[in-house]
Amino acid sequence: MRNFTELDAYLFGQATHYDIYQKMGVHKANVDGVDGFYFDVWAPHAEEVSVIGEFNDWDEERNYMQRLTPLEMGIYETFIPGACMGQMYKYVIRTKDGEKLYKADPYAVTAEVRPGTASKIGVRDGFQWSDHAWMKKRADDSVPFYEKPLSIYEVHPGSWKRHPGREDDGFYTYREFAESLAAYVKDMGYTHVELMGISEYPFDGSWGYQVTGYYAPTSRYGSPEDFQYLINYLHKKGIGVILDWVPAHFPKDAHGLADFDGEPLYEYADTRKGEHPDWGTKIFDYSKSEVKNFLIGSALMWVEQYHVDGLRVDAVASMLYLDYGKEAGQWVPNQYGGNENLEAIEFFKHLNTVVTGRNPGAIVVAEESTAWPKVTGSVKEDGLNFSYKWNMGWMHDFLDYMKLDPYFRKDNHNKMTFGMSYNEYEKYILVLSHDEVVHLKCSMINKMPGLGDDKFKNLKAGYAFMMGHPGKKLLFMGQDFAQVQEWDEKRELDWYLLENPQHAGVQTFVRELLHLYKSHPALYEQDINWNGFEWINANDSYRSIFSFVRKSKDGKDNLLFVCNFTPMAYDDYRVGVPENKELTLLINSEQKKFQGTETSRKKKYKPEKKECDGKAYSIAYPLPAYGVAIFKY
Repeated sequence: MRNFTELDAYLFGQATHYDIYQKMGVHKANVDGVDGFYFDVWAPHAEEVSVIGEFNDWDEERNYMQRLTPLEMGIYETFIPGACMGQMYKYVIRTKDGEKLYKADPYAVTAEVRPGTASKIGVRDGFQWSDHAWMKKRADDSVPFYEKPLSIYEVHPGSWKRHPGREDDGFYTYREFAESLAAYVKDMGYTHVELMGISEYPFDGSWGYQVTGYYAPTSRYGSPEDFQYLINYLHKKGIGVILDWVPAHFPKDAHGLADFDGEPLYEYADTRKGEHPDWGTKIFDYSKSEVKNFLIGSALMWVEQYHVDGLRVDAVASMLYLDYGKEAGQWVPNQYGGNENLEAIEFFKHLNTVVTGRNPGAIVVAEESTAWPKVTGSVKEDGLNFSYKWNMGWMHDFLDYMKLDPYFRKDNHNKMTFGMSYNEYEKYILVLSHDEVVHLKCSMINKMPGLGDDKFKNLKAGYAFMMGHPGKKLLFMGQDFAQVQEWDEKRELDWYLLENPQHAGVQTFVRELLHLYKSHPALYEQDINWNGFEWINANDSYRSIFSFVRKSKDGKDNLLFVCNFTPMAYDDYRVGVPENKELTLLINSEQKKFQGTETSRKKKYKPEKKECDGKAYSIAYPLPAYGVAIFKY
């Protein structure tokens, strides 16, 4: 009797064993009336493999593994009676050179808390889910996913909040985090959270982007069941969950995937293909079926076993380009002499087709920073089939503009309008992520020009422009209340800043923008075409004012945005309107609740038959310095 059958081996060799995690790793079984666990590991270059752990007093000679047929595949298996849930273990791999390697299980369910590196026996299927309503709603494809609202709160669990005064790290557990996070996200109006650093990783300073456990939620915050509780709780509160997922590279830690069986196995053997010189990490070998299956199985496990609603794939560009971050001589061209990694391209098509095909409503998001074509295009059109792409070009242009002294903005007006010239090419998410507020890049508030009050007004104007611009939205934690310090994974956010009226005003402003976004289809249902957007005046560069309209499919509750990016106020700023319809002022950035100076302002504006901005009708509006006005008509 064997756990890993010849059919399993065949599917694994074809990269189509989509439930591979149900066979590899450790699984409870009863053999000849005896309870225990099967252990299975892939190590084709090994001479011998044994299992050590708490169940055998870490004796390297007691539990040798059998090499299964077909022998060339290199699957090792053993059954260990008497092993128990929660016990730690590792594989001892004896190489052809006589060396012993002590490796964690690549398919482990969970691991001991760092700095320990052992895997632990566990299960994923014991949790009682109660998010059925959410899962049913997610699978409803009567409305395409890209016509639904998506506003993401990117959060690092270990530094969102911490318990003060404790001798340990003071981390919130997954269960504590669930309740605290859900209350905040629900109040603010985000639709989804994106969780950083969930797959097990050894070094806190990597933020979870150097993974050693692709099948294990990090034990820093609790057990796999605790993590399932977090997802279940958020779903029941109406909040979706996206995970950061890193198939681009992995670290060289001795217990991890690097040279797993004494030779390159998960990575390319040629270091010109198999290593990132800048990052000091290994690159997965996407030509191997078993490696592709390892990664695809991981993605499917998070979606299907943990009910995650989407994966944000890190560093996609580094996978697509063979010369990414490399100098001449450090990379190898493909068979046609180009710099495209043909194997990674095939991998993405396979991954995205399977994940979204098996799980209607689930999304896969690319962090891709180049002009690679059809990232979100269908495989039929030779696209990569991602659901969304992070709009890094928009982000860079937006931040370059926002950091400028208002005097110089008139000469850089196109940085704010250029994004619409390519908006239809992909399905985009506009992102202001953690990467923009670390490594001396300054926090969002400290990127803003000016002093004191001007910084806060600049930031609010920028957020309003972002919320009105086509594309889904992402903000990193702390940005929505103008965190002053750069993000640091070693400390919690500066929540005390909310005692300051200016910071509380920014938070209130962002909250109203997010709720406006969710409640008005004009802001999300036609993101990917010009039917949902119209510039009223994209050329008012001298005054650095932008005006545009977002349109709904049914023509109701359209929104007019006017954003002023200078300290000049205008008593009667005239703006053209597309129709002779009364406009209702929904948001005025100078309201008292946003720490503005106005106690009252006219709510209704009837268009006058005065030509402006190429429109027959227009309204006059007193536009404050750095003022934002959002009207509905």
